[in-house]
Amino acid sequence: MVDQFFSQISFVDIFNFSVFLAFTVCYAYQLFYILKVLVTKPKALTAKKNHRYAVLISARNEEKVIGNLIHSIKVQNYPAELIDVFVVADNCTDDTAKIAEEAGAIVFRRHNTELIGKGYALDFCIKAIRAQYADRGYEAYFVFDADNVLDVNYFREMNKTFDNGALASTSYRNSKNYDSNWISAGYATWFIREAKFLSQARLELNTSCAISGTGFFISAEILDKVGGWKWHLLTEDIEFSTSSIIDGVRISYCPTAVLYDEQPITFRDSWNQRFRWAKGFYQVFGRYAGQLVKGIFTQKPGHRFACYDMLMTISPAMLLTIISVLFNAVILVLGLTGVMSTGVMVASSLSSMAFCLMSYIMFMFVLGVITTFVEWDSIHSTPARKIRYMFTFPFFMITYIPIALVALVKKAEWKPITHSIAMSVEDFEEVPQKGVGTID
Repeated sequence: MVDQFFSQISFVDIFNFSVFLAFTVCYAYQLFYILKVLVTKPKALTAKKNHRYAVLISARNEEKVIGNLIHSIKVQNYPAELIDVFVVADNCTDDTAKIAEEAGAIVFRRHNTELIGKGYALDFCIKAIRAQYADRGYEAYFVFDADNVLDVNYFREMNKTFDNGALASTSYRNSKNYDSNWISAGYATWFIREAKFLSQARLELNTSCAISGTGFFISAEILDKVGGWKWHLLTEDIEFSTSSIIDGVRISYCPTAVLYDEQPITFRDSWNQRFRWAKGFYQVFGRYAGQLVKGIFTQKPGHRFACYDMLMTISPAMLLTIISVLFNAVILVLGLTGVMSTGVMVASSLSSMAFCLMSYIMFMFVLGVITTFVEWDSIHSTPARKIRYMFTFPFFMITYIPIALVALVKKAEWKPITHSIAMSVEDFEEVPQKGVGTID
């Protein structure tokens, strides 16, 4: 009986330690990312030429915000004749198309209730551009969401990255509504952290970044080669990133190109959005994990780490936490019901669950604190709210646990996210005269 008791205790402890060790080994390199960013600065770039771009905006019932995005593009500190704005009014039932046209965009109306998703809308737009505007010679395509607003120097800075040879690049993703509530602040902190401590570190280490949702460009060379937008999983951005890295394409990052994004403010919208993301990550992992593992051993030496890094990005890391909590919960129930030995067994499971949860909370708190203080001046809010939301950030991240668990078993369907915060570029900075500034 004693031997069995200690055998059970040993098994529980070994299991929990193995989960903790696996997580640490897999993701410890991201701590180095933070140190790298804190001690070095990215290389400043210059451009020899101003290039010609097409802007793609997929919009579904976005009449409240689409005009502000187009306006922020029209007042860019970049030659206006080199930027054309294309909007896909995707299954719209409001005045999105009309407002976009009045703001100066070329609008394509799309009505398809079977092929639903941003990836399909982008593919529709790219093919329409290639059919009707091929003579304009676009060198790259930018992708934005309708709720975005751009810093006036956005295209000038991204042009430097493109001119220096990048085939694809993401940018600095800030927030329009950080201080709406703890939900929007949680999103904003996570995306700012992603830009600063993931993308910038990858840039400085000359490995590949990942495109995240909005605020990126893809060269015409890539899209022409595949004949449009071929990535149609729930997270088409992560699928593109994964596919590109497998193909040996390095995705760059421009830390000086700033985009402001609207974040959900209700838990229902937040749940629906992050549930779709979680399901999409599972889809990408299921389809591409094997190829990334192969790439770790077969890609060129400088690209092998990019495959590993992307594998860790799409790996369901949250499942390690879920598995640990569920395992210890089962042990706890078995102990309390008398199926297994109680006493130390119950105490061991309880302590393991508490340790797992508290470790996650503390890690996210430290991450939120570092992100907030390092990017303090970039966050548009009051000092009091910045401090307050450092403490709510871990609890925002905890809500990912039930989302990730439900996404394992429930089918995901696209659901609209309400965008209603009509902020313009003037709300963030003084806008220069139109057409001023080109290469520098």
